Amino acid sequence: MSDPTWISVLPPILAIALAIWTRQVYLSLAGGLWFAWTIMEGWDPLGGLGQSVEGMVSVFGQAGDARVIMFTLAIGALIATVEASGGVRGFVNLLEQNRWVDSAKKAQLLAWATGIVIFIESNITVLVAGSVSRPLFDRYKCSREKLAYIIDSTSAPICILIPMNAWGAYNLGILEGLEVEDALGVFLQSILYNFYAVVAVILVLVVIVMGLDVGPMKKAEERTRGGQLLWPDATPMIDEEVLSPTPLDGVEPRARNMFFPIASMVFFMPLSLWITGDGDLSAGSGSTSVLWSVMFGLAVAWIMLRAQGIFTVEQLTKINLRGAGALVPLAMILLLALALGDVVDALGTGVYVAQVTAGTMPNFLYLPLVFLVSGGIAFSTGTSWGTFAIMLPIAVPAAATLSLPLAPFVAASLAGGVFGDHCSPISDTTIISSMAAATDHIDHVRTQLPYALLSGAIAMICFGVLGATL
Repeated sequence: MSDPTWISVLPPILAIALAIWTRQVYLSLAGGLWFAWTIMEGWDPLGGLGQSVEGMVSVFGQAGDARVIMFTLAIGALIATVEASGGVRGFVNLLEQNRWVDSAKKAQLLAWATGIVIFIESNITVLVAGSVSRPLFDRYKCSREKLAYIIDSTSAPICILIPMNAWGAYNLGILEGLEVEDALGVFLQSILYNFYAVVAVILVLVVIVMGLDVGPMKKAEERTRGGQLLWPDATPMIDEEVLSPTPLDGVEPRARNMFFPIASMVFFMPLSLWITGDGDLSAGSGSTSVLWSVMFGLAVAWIMLRAQGIFTVEQLTKINLRGAGALVPLAMILLLALALGDVVDALGTGVYVAQVTAGTMPNFLYLPLVFLVSGGIAFSTGTSWGTFAIMLPIAVPAAATLSLPLAPFVAASLAGGVFGDHCSPISDTTIISSMAAATDHIDHVRTQLPYALLSGAIAMICFGVLGATL
């Protein structure tokens, strides 16, 4: 729509309301997608249904989206291979034998540290951290909701603070497209002002060390300590038996079978960005590099396991297919989310939200407003990257018009996008965190929300103080 109205916010609102009411993510995303296309088709419900299907088909016509879906299947294959080879069990045994992890608190610190170290891409972070930490959380009776919160809050916040990864490449591309002078320098400066990301990561550590379990999280922890992994009506977002299979006879648990494939994947990411960017890391393709990195890690795993004589090629193929199949539900959710994001963009939802909340104000209010608007867009659309694409072209020219430094406005836009993404039940990162922790998605959203809101409030105050000094 060339002139978006309040009607453009109805589809994402419907998707969010359905997610909270029905606890069915697929139904919620599909409902929002159908309603959005119904509006686009002049309120024709049958036409909206047909266009919804075509909208999902068109996702595969976009190379970046197709790579994301392929990456989802590939990371499932990699995780299953590492699990079947005894890599995760070997790593867990190594930690316990050396008394590095022998309590619930240390298991939580491991999940937090994994999120810090694997900063290449948010989805990789949560899936790896979830696979490694979930057995320890179950063993030491720490709730899976707590695991989902930890890995969710150390994925996107860490990724947005690192310039040389898929997130950095994406945002640098936007800034260069806006003809920002010294885009890399501005982005590096914005890291210092990205208060939400910094506070979110620190708050997780404080929660772990001090045991600050509040609201729904406190109840979840008490339930788990009582011997109940999930609530009676909970629906885990993944089939644990596929990604955490029963140990195979004759397979010796070896930590290196996990370490080297994962390390290869992490270290191949900068090289992929350098190759796809023709020698310029900031110009590299994030989606291509992420897919290449996972495939490289998978190749390393195959070579190691064949050299050890653990599996035949046929067995490895079956394990890979089983692992990819385990993440087909995630691929379906991503497909629906991407299709919904496309039509929501066509409706102009984000532009409308930005327009109605923007206005003339004192300088000290501008940064908090940019943060809140970005958060609202990300919450409504379920995508931080889409929010960056909407808000940066608004915030950067606004800062230039006001003759104010660009970095704080870039930071407020990025911080708000991550904040709204954390609070949204239709966010792909939030959904993937639920799947990696094998917990109910809505339970994850409910338990994480108090912490996300606290971090958001602190960040907004910080942006207000910063704005007053500009």
